[in-house]
Amino acid sequence: MGTVRLELTTSASSEQRPNHSRRRPPLKTYYITYKNSLIVIRMVEITFSEVIKGIIALVIIMDPIGLIPLFLSLTEKKTKEERRSILKMAILTSIILLILFTLTGQQILALFDISLQSFMIAGGILLMILSVEMLLGLGLTEKLFSSEEVGIVPIAFPLLVGPGAITTTLIIMQSSGLIVSLISVIVAMVITWLILSQVDRIYRILGKRGSLIISKLMAILIAAIAIEFIIKGLQYYFR
Repeated sequence: MGTVRLELTTSASSEQRPNHSRRRPPLKTYYITYKNSLIVIRMVEITFSEVIKGIIALVIIMDPIGLIPLFLSLTEKKTKEERRSILKMAILTSIILLILFTLTGQQILALFDISLQSFMIAGGILLMILSVEMLLGLGLTEKLFSSEEVGIVPIAFPLLVGPGAITTTLIIMQSSGLIVSLISVIVAMVITWLILSQVDRIYRILGKRGSLIISKLMAILIAAIAIEFIIKGLQYYFR
């Protein structure tokens, strides 16, 4: 009768592999000996600390608390039900975008020969147009976008899923693996939804005049963010 011997070792691959510059997810390697045959099974090691780091990094980058005034200003003329619909669409779109970039981000960028800096410039231009519209009260957002479309552009992209969130997702994917990346994206978006769902309470506290003041202040902030995006993107090409 054959014997089965099972050994478990944890390694980042010490079996004479070439030294790559990027860090790979740690692996659990199972060695099974059965009837004089060696079976090697490798599984990605998922640690609680890696998941927590990924969640914290994404929440900090997306900054849902800082997005509350922007969300208020963008949905100032919307009803309570419309705000909920916008938030739902924004969260769903953000999850889809981040998962898409987790799975195929590098391939998409390579296929179209697009850099993250190009995303920064494009997002910056979009935010600049939005800030001018908010400052002058032109009503372009209401004319060009329906309630659900506002949840997609600009709330989901580029305010939530901007170059920073995309880059962070790609880094988590490279360093910790697919499962950790997916868990981090989903949990971070749930946290974002919980925070932004309190917008109606904040709106009641501020009132119409307070919301208008914040809207104008946030328009200037959005313009500053837009300029920062554009400058950082251009620096990559002209340095």
